[in-house]
Parts: sequence; structure tokens; C-alpha cells
Amino acid sequence: MGDDSERGAAAAAELDLERDVFLRNLLRELSGTLEEVVGLEEASGFISTVGQRIGARIHADYARALGTGWDREQVADVLVDLKRRIEGDFSVESISEESIVLTNRACPFGDRVIGRPSLCMMTSNVFGFIAAEERGYARVVLDETIAEGASGCRVTVWLEPTSTPPGDRAREYFGPDDADGD
Repeated sequence: MGDDSERGAAAAAELDLERDVFLRNLLRELSGTLEEVVGLEEASGFISTVGQRIGARIHADYARALGTGWDREQVADVLVDLKRRIEGDFSVESISEESIVLTNRACPFGDRVIGRPSLCMMTSNVFGFIAAEERGYARVVLDETIAEGASGCRVTVWLEPTSTPPGDRAREYFGPDDADGD
């Protein structure tokens, strides 16, 4: 079967089905199945592991392109850029000595993320891994998420450890011992 004229009626059907939509649906169903079978906490743990591996790969790519030893502004720039490249819409709300606060209006998973908060572990782990690799430490707090029904996301990446326990919505990440932490 060569050209479109040789294909059947299915080829002419108006469907929202192409690779990107298929992969987002696949991830939605995979995360949903995990949440149902093992629970939200365990599903988040599995997705966290994947997120950490993806974070390592993305960090290596940026490190090859930009070098390492990034300051806070460079970390924020990379976090925003990587989400832009995968069709997220993150921006920096603020940067201080202690934290980077990011907001987002569009999830890379699109509307498939709604009701699947375990998928947010991808953002937490990718952001946490990258920030910790460059700054020595990160604690990521998912303040608001589209997955949980908010109109956008708000994510705080803490760059300094505190005596305050991380809490339920936070995950800590530790980088190499030789990070300069300036």
C-alpha cells in the first residue's frame, strides 16, 4: 500500500491520534494503572526513579553544551528552557539566595496530566536532580499543580537545606560532595 489513495477509510478518518498524543495517553494510562494497583505514593516513587534518570540525561546534555558550575540564575534558565523544549510554559517568578520559584501555564503532558499527580514527580525529579548537581542540594516543593486541578503549577526549588522538615509535598536531592554552593 503506497499512497493515501490506496489506503482504506480509516486513513481518512478524523482522529486525534499521532505519536505525541499516543505517548501522552500511554503515560497517563501507565501512571493511572500504577496509582490504582500500588497506590499514589508507590506510583510516585516509580515515576520518581524514571524522573531521576531523565534528569541525569538532561543535565548531562546541558553540561556538555554549557559547562558546569552554574549560578542560581543559570539553573533557573536551564529549568525554564528544558520545559520550553518539551512544550511546557514555565517562567521564573523569583530567585533568591535560598530558592527559585517557577510558575507554569502549560504542562508538557497536556490535559492528560489532570488527575495523575504521580506524573508531577517527573518535574520534581528532573528539577531536583539538575539543581542538586549544580548547587549541591535541592528541595523541590510542588506548591500547586495542574494535575491536582490548579490552573497552573507553582514549583519552589530550595537551594539551601533548612532545619524545617521537607513535608509531604517536598522531596530532597543531594548533589556531588564537591559542589561549591556559592
